[in-house]
Amino acid sequence: MVVEGIPRPSFRDVPTQCNYVLEGIRVIRSEYLRTDGYFLPPSSTTKVCWESYRLLVSDLVSGFDIELACGYHPEWVSESCMNISSGSEFESLIPESKLQEVRCYCNQSLGNSTSCALCKENLGSLQASYLSGSGIGNASDCAGYSFMYAAGWVNPYGPTDVATAKCLFSLDFSPHHIRNKRYKILISGAVLGCVIGFFGAFAAAWFLWTRHRKLEREMEVCAKMETSLDSGFGSMTGSDTLVKFKFEEIKRATMNFSRENIIGQGGYGNVYKGILPDGSEVAFKRFKNCSASGDAVFTHEVEVLASVRHMNLVVLRGYCTATVPMEGHQRIIVCDLMPNGSLHDHLFGSVGKKLSWPIRQNIALGTARGLAYLHYGAQPAIIHRDIKASNILLDETFEAKVADFGLAKVNPEGITHLSTRVAGTLGYVAPEYALFGKLTERSDVYSFGVVLLELLSGKKAFMAANGPQALLLTEWAWSLVKEGRPIDVVDEEMPELGLTEVMERHVLIAVLCCHPVLESRPTMDKIVKMLETNLPIPSILIASAAL
Repeated sequence: MVVEGIPRPSFRDVPTQCNYVLEGIRVIRSEYLRTDGYFLPPSSTTKVCWESYRLLVSDLVSGFDIELACGYHPEWVSESCMNISSGSEFESLIPESKLQEVRCYCNQSLGNSTSCALCKENLGSLQASYLSGSGIGNASDCAGYSFMYAAGWVNPYGPTDVATAKCLFSLDFSPHHIRNKRYKILISGAVLGCVIGFFGAFAAAWFLWTRHRKLEREMEVCAKMETSLDSGFGSMTGSDTLVKFKFEEIKRATMNFSRENIIGQGGYGNVYKGILPDGSEVAFKRFKNCSASGDAVFTHEVEVLASVRHMNLVVLRGYCTATVPMEGHQRIIVCDLMPNGSLHDHLFGSVGKKLSWPIRQNIALGTARGLAYLHYGAQPAIIHRDIKASNILLDETFEAKVADFGLAKVNPEGITHLSTRVAGTLGYVAPEYALFGKLTERSDVYSFGVVLLELLSGKKAFMAANGPQALLLTEWAWSLVKEGRPIDVVDEEMPELGLTEVMERHVLIAVLCCHPVLESRPTMDKIVKMLETNLPIPSILIASAAL
């Protein structure tokens, strides 16, 4: 691990030196896990492996003996945590759902603070919940196993990657500290030396050649994926106006994906604001690199956005697909920036001033029009599946724009409903969909009704209750309507309240949209008419309220 011309690190004290030595052991074991599938080298090579590492450290930090100074011994590379010797054995102890979370957050470049923090947070929870072995401070300690697993088994760049080493092992091997390529070769050499000893030179050359070929093949596959995605987007309706942005363009526009530019977060990733060279402000929705299924979600959302055009739907400006060294696969959607954020920001966020009733009324009508277009104007019809306050964006005049089509489903003509895995957000999901997976346009109607109740009451879909369980906003509103008190649903502190009969009418429309019986809910085009005119509210609501 020492080469001519590289400055030797200087540490303030022996404990710091020993900690770096310990993390170096974990890096080597993690690299061995990556190449051979095991946390531990063969027992017959333990002594040779240890002596090789001891000499490397002595060369790197002149005269520093890890046995005398730190009390480290050869057993530190031969003992395991809870008898876990391989990556597959490690996975057998962890629930699949937890492993999926680790793959989601750690299967990407860990070069920025956000991705690193999310990955480490998930790894820490694994150790606390499932790895209860002893040996804290030892290279075989259970706390280190989850980090070795993530670096060697999950992360696509491996433990010798500069960003991975810095995030998971607190080792800074950036260019101004050490030459990255030489560092990787030395780590690989140490791993191979632990395994094959005398025949290391020949096997190392073979390993590096096969690794090079593997990387070439992976890059070829990635290039084919990008070509396939691009050609698919090129054939979509209306997509001839789409711009394919370069990744470097987006990095510049977002100040290298600065945390200060984040304007939204979700399970898919982050949304960043940015400024294009022409001066226009846009939003960049950057998908997390979780798995191949992420490409399908990305392609789907671009297809939906590119196929629809309506004043109450978010406009797609372009997209970016790229495979970038150190950054991994990139999937980014570019849309117009909504200067007034989301409806959720104004109802429940840090925005101090409450929205007036005329603005709320216009937001409700605009959202209804956007959904009506998806259900009856788009061909084939589109069911959004995730209507909620945070997915309704507001432009400079507070005009509503329905956003986030990642969960949208196309409903072929003549099909009354779809049976599908339940998706969406609790509190907004229709009961027949939540219980039976029965999805129709009126599932969106239910969600719209919840949003309209939030606009009227200023309360969230889940309300705090006196007991241990939360109260659904829909249940609370229904109870007041049944008691003949629909006006009590309305937030009395709302600025510029409308006439009582107008406010009560909107409450009745909202409750009707949230009717527990699917067939009793109106369609979105009927809802638009009820909001625009004095179209009578169906009597089914009156009958239900009397129950």
